[in-house]
Amino acid sequence: MDITSFWHKHKASWAELEQLVERFTRQPRHISATDIDRLTQLYKKTSAHLAYVRSYHPADEITLYLNQLVLRAHNLAYKQRIGSWQQLKHFFGSYLMGLVHKRMSFIGVAALLFIIGGISGFAAVMVDPLNLYYVLPQGMAEQIDPSRLGEGHDSLDSPVISTMIMTNNIKVAMLAFVSGITFGIVPIYLLLFNGLLVGALAAVYYQADSSYAFWAYILPHGVIELTAIFIAGGAGLHMGYRLLVPGRYARKHQFLEAAKESAHLLLATIPLLFIAGIIEGYITPSSLSLEAKYIVAVGTLLLLIAWYLLGYRPDSHKASLDLMSK
Repeated sequence: MDITSFWHKHKASWAELEQLVERFTRQPRHISATDIDRLTQLYKKTSAHLAYVRSYHPADEITLYLNQLVLRAHNLAYKQRIGSWQQLKHFFGSYLMGLVHKRMSFIGVAALLFIIGGISGFAAVMVDPLNLYYVLPQGMAEQIDPSRLGEGHDSLDSPVISTMIMTNNIKVAMLAFVSGITFGIVPIYLLLFNGLLVGALAAVYYQADSSYAFWAYILPHGVIELTAIFIAGGAGLHMGYRLLVPGRYARKHQFLEAAKESAHLLLATIPLLFIAGIIEGYITPSSLSLEAKYIVAVGTLLLLIAWYLLGYRPDSHKASLDLMSK
């Protein structure tokens, strides 16, 4: 039997098992004896399916999906449930970093689009400074004055500023994610446009010989903030890609799978944007020296790298691929 026919024949029982697993995980107090028996029955049946596809189609998406589904069912049937703290640790650790690694190509494309926009904005203003008025939103260009960078530290209400920044960044990340339904067109525009703005501003401060100070005010929060935007943008691009290129399975099915996976990536950006908002509200506009701000930026970069390296486990990720067809 070919793998596509096998999938169509048994997908209903796999979906039922998955629904039971979700119920056992989220509503353990509402589980009946009948549910337990059904879980056990479906677990054994799906284990046999996994043995078959592992023998004849070891590298197929279905094999990876069934491997994770059987693993989750096994943990419910035979192991003690882990605590909520451990679940949270697992999600933001090996699971999430494995997911980031899996979608690194889309995240990389998101970063590349931002860089292309940045280079374009920088080049446009370097060729003709008046282009700044075409690149920046109306009224914003007149407010740019490199000689006044860093003024007004004492007049800032840091808690209010931090909250506003966090709210805005989360909105941008959610828009980049949700707009993936536009076949990836809106995420591409958002990434290019935001890169264009940063590049244009960088050119203005470069022409004023203030690049060192400019980046000192951008990078402390920017390293984390841009990482979150790239992840959210990559999630939106993946959704758009699955709409355009569904693969061997139905377009709706593939899109829903991509949407669930991308939603998990979006969750990863929320704590990142929260931290970036705090830094942008308290540290970026502070009276700290420029060197201290660069140290903060390097520190955030090292922490992000450590998070990825410590969290990503190839073997664990292979056992967590409910992302493929959940």
